[in-house]
Amino acid sequence: MATTAKKRTPRKMSPDVQISREQRAARTREQLLYSAARVVGEFGYRDASIQRITAHAGMALGTFYLYFDSRQTLFDELLPHYGVQMLERVRERAHGAKGFYEVEEIGARVVFEYLCENPWFWRVLNEAEVEAPQAWASHHREVTRRYNKFLQRAKSEGEIAGYDVDELDTLAYLLIAARDYLYLHHLAKSPQNSQVPERAIHTYMQFLRHGLGGGKSAKKVVKPG
Repeated sequence: MATTAKKRTPRKMSPDVQISREQRAARTREQLLYSAARVVGEFGYRDASIQRITAHAGMALGTFYLYFDSRQTLFDELLPHYGVQMLERVRERAHGAKGFYEVEEIGARVVFEYLCENPWFWRVLNEAEVEAPQAWASHHREVTRRYNKFLQRAKSEGEIAGYDVDELDTLAYLLIAARDYLYLHHLAKSPQNSQVPERAIHTYMQFLRHGLGGGKSAKKVVKPG
């Protein structure tokens, strides 16, 4: 008489094995983002094919689809991912600094350093407005949010004179644009991993101190409406 085969109970995965798998998955996902950033930097979004990205990462084509539904799904994460990485480097390096102007100078230097180390970032940023508009909008919202919070704190501590709270959004846009064009101009002439031009930082900080901090003695302009 045949015996009924005993049903095997699947073994539970130990927490250590589970963590290890999750870590490997996170590393693979990070590698795909890393490779995508560099491929976009070299070829642009339109020519950054999945084949090129996986080849750069040293992975099989099918691995891509275990982590991203499509090329566009990856592109929608790319700029926000590295934008936050850059902003977090600024936050870490500025930790313990005192006052708006000291923090702002550290931030300007750190961003320039990051862009020199990662020259692909400009193309990832600038082409995103057309090729990955959700990513572009998300990145700029986060940059503006952090800058506005920074300006609000500086105003509450009396470091920014002559500007009302409802003007801080516009002020944030102006300062972000000024820094972007400063980086763009100097990065075009600087080799990779170069130092920030001291004259450029000096001039930028003078502009801030006279345009923001020097407003106490300036004549109050009557706002329209």
